[in-house]
Order: sequence, then structure tokens, then C-alpha cells
Amino acid sequence: MNTVRLTTAQALVRFLANQYSERDGREQRLVPGVWGIFGHGNVAGLGQALLQAALTGEADLPYHLARNEQGMVHAAVAYAKMRDRLSAFACTASTGPGSTNMITGAALATTNRLPVLLLPSDMFATRAADPVLQQLEDGRGGDVTVNDAFRSVSRYFDRISRPEQLVPAALAAMRVLTDPVETGAVTLALPQDVQAEAYDWPVEFFRRRVWHVGRPVPEPRAVERAARLLRGARRPLVVAGGGTVYSGAQERLRAFAAATGIPVADTHAGKGAVPWDHPCAVGGIGSTGSLAANELAGEADVVLGIGTRYSDFTTASHTVFGDPGVAFVNLNVARLDAVKHAAEPLVADALLGIDALADALAGRQVEEAYRRRTRELIDRTREIEDRCFAVGHGPLPAQTEILGVLNDVLDDRDVVINAAGSMPGDLQQLWRARDPKAYHVEYAYSCMGYEVAAGVGAKMADPSREVVVLVGDGSYLMMAQEIVTMVSEGLKVIVVLVQNHGFASIGSLSEALGSQRFGTRYRFRDERSGLLDGGVLPVDLAANAASLGADVLHADSVATFREAVVKARAADRTTVVHVETDLYGPNPPAHGWWDVPVSEVSALDSTRAAYRTYAARKRAQRHYL
Repeated sequence: MNTVRLTTAQALVRFLANQYSERDGREQRLVPGVWGIFGHGNVAGLGQALLQAALTGEADLPYHLARNEQGMVHAAVAYAKMRDRLSAFACTASTGPGSTNMITGAALATTNRLPVLLLPSDMFATRAADPVLQQLEDGRGGDVTVNDAFRSVSRYFDRISRPEQLVPAALAAMRVLTDPVETGAVTLALPQDVQAEAYDWPVEFFRRRVWHVGRPVPEPRAVERAARLLRGARRPLVVAGGGTVYSGAQERLRAFAAATGIPVADTHAGKGAVPWDHPCAVGGIGSTGSLAANELAGEADVVLGIGTRYSDFTTASHTVFGDPGVAFVNLNVARLDAVKHAAEPLVADALLGIDALADALAGRQVEEAYRRRTRELIDRTREIEDRCFAVGHGPLPAQTEILGVLNDVLDDRDVVINAAGSMPGDLQQLWRARDPKAYHVEYAYSCMGYEVAAGVGAKMADPSREVVVLVGDGSYLMMAQEIVTMVSEGLKVIVVLVQNHGFASIGSLSEALGSQRFGTRYRFRDERSGLLDGGVLPVDLAANAASLGADVLHADSVATFREAVVKARAADRTTVVHVETDLYGPNPPAHGWWDVPVSEVSALDSTRAAYRTYAARKRAQRHYL
């Protein structure tokens, strides 16, 4: 057997550089590069290996420097999302805090079912110098390290305690990264001494490998059962989720909707699969859904879920589907999701499943009365949107007016990124997407701090698109440092920084739940009350953005914001548009409910009143059986 002597880190770099994925005859690099921050746990291991690869050309695996370990995972996840999960970056971090900083990113990746390869450095496998700097000592066992915290948030975890263990572990990692059902964070913990240890590796380990991403074919009898339910439906509704987009099934879904007349609602991950102005598009569904989508959901007798995991925001905490006999047909590549809500499962790739259902339902169309009902609700929904865009609020503009400007100014291919706060709810109702890649809202983990870092990954994934990071001051303060990465990598990204001096979403929720916006505003501590409800803090986030290397534009009205966005689009480098909005809204009207428990007993009148409302809404909640 031919062998080559390399360190474990050098072998891993060479292996990763030769991995490819393929779907529908199109191949791409599976691991296009490595994000990293070096410390004593990886600088002499993976750091040396990446340097050697760059200088000698023995492996093509570019290195990208991040400024925060969580941020680099977010960037990697955004890249994978834009690439339909067919490519996934690796992320290397140093021992201890550098590695544990990646745990939140791992949870986000796994919750969103997006692939990322995490390479946290670990303690000495030999234990020659226990305890070393940044080592957690656990009295339960000597083999426990902080990296064990990755186990619960990874779809695959392994610790490489000997060099030869890398061979099966690396192959298993690629299997999980390329499996649409199993994918998520994949973690290979690498002890710092093992990274630098040499071994005679089989040359065959480094051959070019192509991992074929298949399209599971729907089982004919399952198609028959699903079609039977849909043929008998008088008020069917489609819920399009992220699986529709990752499968590349958006054109098939648009044709299916046009042929059958079935209205299509969407989740955050599925928005844009059917363009907002398609005759069957009824908008976002659930807790922050549109009037049209939620009214039709309340009346639907059969719901066809395509590639959705049915989060509580999608089901409005099990209240949005109101028909007592509502039945579900779930088309999903994962059986876990296909059987939810006692559904008739159709376990298959979304594209092939839609094709099969279209054939089975050929000639079947909804009744004209149902079409009229759908059109009427769409018209009413558009009126609501238009009023939100032109509310004429003052002295500070409403956030909805900012979204109105962006809807108007941005191109259909421009990518809008968001994840947390009040903006995802506003976006789900108000954003008019024609292209699913143009709507990039992370709402499975809804992680504050995702947005700026995700802008880096999205722009790297598709440099031909304008990328617009839409971030509130709360998320910006969590993690803005990857602006430096945008600048250093020469990436042109627009960051729309919406400053309202607090947490608008949680403040509004707090008020609705009787907690009086406690702890949700950026204020000085009041000496009399002892609470954080004094004057506004003198925070200058625009100056902060400029200090990180971005160009900064200021807007203080809807008109000046429009001018600033136009100027930012014409710029050739990262530009931050800073605009202040009213913390207290107004926001779009609510058409759904979200179950957040209220204190059952309280000394506060506001909480007692909120609990009465909560108990009344709770009565509509049900299991779909």
C-alpha cells in the first residue's frame, strides 16, 4: 500500500481539498475553504498545515480570518444556505474558549439543518502535561473536555485521539454533511498534540471523492394516498418550507399552483419559492403571518406541507389550522417531518414529489368560489401592506416604512438578511420576494448576531448579488465585528443599521404579557426607581461601524433613507446606512398567536390582565390528530 507521511492536520487539509458534492450532474467543491482564528491549540497544527498547503500548492484549501468564532460559523452557515446545502465551509478554533465560542453557531446550523464542519481544538490526547492552559478538569473522568458540549448540537461528533482515527471519522463527516436528512453541524474535535503528530497515510485516502446528493423518489402508493386526500379537498392549502428551496423545486411549485389553483403560503425559509405576485401566493403563515395566509389556514380542510418542519411560528402554536377535521399531507425528505400532525407522509425529494403529485392531480382544480375567496384575501392583504409602507409616522419613521423603501429600491435578486428582533415578523408579512435566495431570514434559531456575519457568507456564496444586512441595534451590539472581515476580504455589503435604542420585539412582547417592557430598553439606571428606565444612552453605533472600516451614511427620515440606500447600492465597498426608528412601532397588525406562557399568579395588575387574555387564547390550541 502506498503511503505518505503527514501530520494529522496536514492529512485533514489534503483530504478536505479533494471532496466534492454532486447533484443533477453538477459538481462543486464540498469544502471550499476554512474559516479560522488561531491560538495555541491549532496554530502549530491546522495553522501550519494550511500555511504549507498555500505555499507549496499541495492542497487547494483557502483560509479566511474571522474576528469571532461564533461569527465565522454564522458566515459558513449563510454560505451553505445560499448554496442549497451542497457546499460547506470548515471552521477551526483554538482550545478552550475559542472552540466553545462556536457552540451557538453549531446549534444554529443543526436547528436550520444546514451543513458546517467544525474543527475545535482539544486538550492533549497524551495527557502529558495535565492540566494545560484552558483545560476543564472534570472529576467524573479524565476524558471529558469542554468540547463534549458540542455533542448535543452536532449531527455527528467524534474526537480524534489517534491519527489513524481520522480516516473513518473524516469519511463519516462527509457522509453527514451531504445527507439532506441528517445534515447540520459536524464536529471533529482535534487534540492539539494529535494535530501535529505524524502518520503514514494511505495515498488512497486523498483521492478525489464525489459525494452524490440524491433525490429520494416518492413511493407510488404514498403518492396515491396523498393524491386521494388532495382530490377530495375543497379548501386545500400549500405550506412551502425551506426544503422546497434547497431542492430547487420552486419552478415546479409555481407550475403546480397555477395548474391546480391551490393557494401557497410560505414559511421564512420558503419565502420566494412562489413569487409574491403569483396569483396563488398568499404570503407568510403563522404567528406573524399575513391576513390571507392565516384566514385560508383557518379554513383549510387539507394542508400540503412541502419541506417544512412546522415550527410553532408556522402553526401559530397549533392554532392557525382551525378546521376541526383538517388533514395533512407532508412532502419531506425527512420522515421526522413527514409524519408530523398525523399526516399522510410522502417521504421524497420535494422536486420529485411535486412532479408526482402534479401527475396524480392532472386536471384537478379548486372551485371558482375558492379562487375568488383567495383573490379577495390577497387584495385585502395588499392593502394592509401598502398602509404599513406609507404610515407617515413621526417624528421618527416606523420600521415598516424602512421596509417599504427597501422593497421599492432593491432589485429582485438583492439578498436581504435578518434573523432576530421585530424585523422577522415585519418581513414575513411585508417583504415582497420573487427570488427565494433574495430572502435570507434565519428563523429556526433566530440568533441575535447572525446578520452581519451572515452577510459575509452570503456575499462569498454569490458575489453577483447585492447583499443587504438588515440589523437592529440589539443584534448589532451582539456581533458586529465581522464588518472588519468584509473590509479585509474586499466584500461589498450594505448594512442597514436600524437604531431604536432597545429591543423592540421583546419589549412589545413583554408589554403584551404584562411585564411592562422591563429590561428591554437601552437606558441609564434611574436613581429613584433603581430600574433601567432613565435617559437614553449616548451610544453612537454609526461611529462604531466607521471605526471597523465601513463607509457610513446617515438617514433621519424616509426620504433621506431612500437616498442613502440608492447611494449605498452604487458604492463599491461595504457601506453602513444608519437610521433611527421609533421603538414603539407601529408594526403590522397581528393575524396570529404565539404561545409564550404568562405568570399564572401575580401581584401586578398588568400581568393578571395578560394572563386572562393568555388563558382565552390557549383554549384554541390543539394537537392535529
